[in-house]
Amino acid sequence: MSYAANLAMTLPEVVLALGAIALMLVAAWGGPSSTKAISWAAVAVLAGAGIALIGPASHGGDAFGGLYRADAFAAFAKVLIYIAAAVGVVMAPDFFRRTSGDDLRPEYPVLILLSACGMGMMVSAADMLTLYVGLELQSLAAYVLASFMRRDGRSAEAGLKYFVLGALASGILLYGISLVYGFSGTTLFSGIADAYAGPRSLGLMFGLVFVFAGLAFKISAVPFHMWTPDVYEGAPTPVTAFFASAPKVAAMAMAVRVAVEAMGPATDQWRQIVIFAALASIILGAVAAIGQGNIKRLLAYSSINNVGFALVGLAAGTPEGVSSVLFYLTVYIVMTLGSFLVVLQMRDETGEPVETIASMAGLSRTRPLLALAMAIFMFSLAGIPPLLGFNAKLAVFSAAVDAGLFPLAVAGFVASVIGAYYYLRVIKVMYFDEPAPAYGGEAGAIEGGLIAAAAVVISPVGWLLLAPLGALTLTAAQSLF
Repeated sequence: MSYAANLAMTLPEVVLALGAIALMLVAAWGGPSSTKAISWAAVAVLAGAGIALIGPASHGGDAFGGLYRADAFAAFAKVLIYIAAAVGVVMAPDFFRRTSGDDLRPEYPVLILLSACGMGMMVSAADMLTLYVGLELQSLAAYVLASFMRRDGRSAEAGLKYFVLGALASGILLYGISLVYGFSGTTLFSGIADAYAGPRSLGLMFGLVFVFAGLAFKISAVPFHMWTPDVYEGAPTPVTAFFASAPKVAAMAMAVRVAVEAMGPATDQWRQIVIFAALASIILGAVAAIGQGNIKRLLAYSSINNVGFALVGLAAGTPEGVSSVLFYLTVYIVMTLGSFLVVLQMRDETGEPVETIASMAGLSRTRPLLALAMAIFMFSLAGIPPLLGFNAKLAVFSAAVDAGLFPLAVAGFVASVIGAYYYLRVIKVMYFDEPAPAYGGEAGAIEGGLIAAAAVVISPVGWLLLAPLGALTLTAAQSLF
C-alpha cells in the first residue's frame, strides 16, 4: 500500500494535527486577543476532521503495516468524540470570561484539538504501541486542561492529582503491554489474538489483567475511579464536561477494541474482570453519589455509574453487545453535556460559579426552562421511560441476556434503582424546596440552544433516531468481528 493511501486513512488525525500546529502559531503571534477566532477555527478543524471520515478511505482497513485501523467502529467513535470536543470548545468562553478575571487563553482550543487527535489514534489503534502513543497524547493535553485556571487552587490540585494517578495507570498499562509482548512476541492485535487462541501461558493471563487494569483507570471504572470526583470538581466546568464525554467515549471504544480484537479468544477470562468492574462501578457510583452536596461531584459519580452500565454491554462479547455499548455512549454524552451546560448557568450575581445542589432549590420557579431541561437530563440518566436513557439501559441489559448473562442483567437492573434516588433528589430540590437566591444572568444564545437541542434529543422526540442509530451502531460493531 502506498504512503499516500496510508495517509488518506489517517486523514482525520492529519487534519487535527496540522490544525492544532497552525492555530498554535496563530496563538503565539496573536496573543489573548486571538482567542475567540482560534476557538471558532478549532471548531471548524473538528468539523473538517469529521468530513474527512466520509469516503472509502475511512473504512479502508489497516494502514502503516497494521499499526492503524480505519473501520466503521473507529469512524462512529470519532464522530462522537469530535462533537463532544466541539461543545467543550464552544462552552468555554462565557465561563472563563465570568470567573475571577481568569480569561480564556488561546491555548485552550489547541489543547482540545491535540487531545482529540490522541483520542482518534486510541480508537483506531491496531497495535499496542499505537494505542499507548494515542493515549499519552490525549492524557498530556488533559493534564494541562485540568489545571488550566492557574490562579485557582482547586484547578491546580485537580491537574496534579490527575497527572500523578494517570502516570501510575500508564505504568500499569505499560507493564501489561510488556507482558503481552513478551509472551506473544508481537504488539499487533492480530498477533496477540493468535497467541491467546493457542495454549495460554500464565504470563499472557497476567498481561491481560494488567492491561485491563490500566484501561479501567482511563474509563474511571471501579476500583480505579479514585481520581474522578476530585478532578471533576476541581477542573473548570467546561473542562469537566469535556472529560466526562469525549475521553470517556475514546477510552471505552479503545477498551472494546482491545477486548474484541486483541483478546477475543480469551473472552471467558476478561469477561470476569469486566463483570466485576461493571457491577462495582454501578453500585459504588450509585451509593457514593447519595451524600454529595456538589453537583459536579454528583455528576462524577454518575459517570462512574454509567461506565458500569456500558461495561455490561461489553461483557456480552457479541456484536450486539458492542452495538449496545456504542448506543449507550451516544445517549450518555448527550445527557452529560446537557447536564454540564445547565451547571454552567449556575452562577451568582457577580458571575462566580455556584456548584451546590442546595443552590438549585426552587429553580422551577426562578428559571423554569432551565429546571425543565435539568429534570429531563436527570430522569434520563436515571433510566426513566420514555426518555432515551431508558432505551440505552435496555439495550445493554438485552445484550447481556442474549449472551446468557441473565444474573448480570438482573443485578444491574436492581442496582440502577439505587442510582435513581440521587437523580430524583436533584429534581425534588428544584421543584419542591423553597427557592434559594436566584442565579444571575441568562444563558447565552449558543449555550441555550445546545441545552434545548440536547433536551429534545433525549426526549421522546429522540425515538425517531432509534432505527437509524441502531443500524449505525450495529454496522460499526460488526466491523470488529
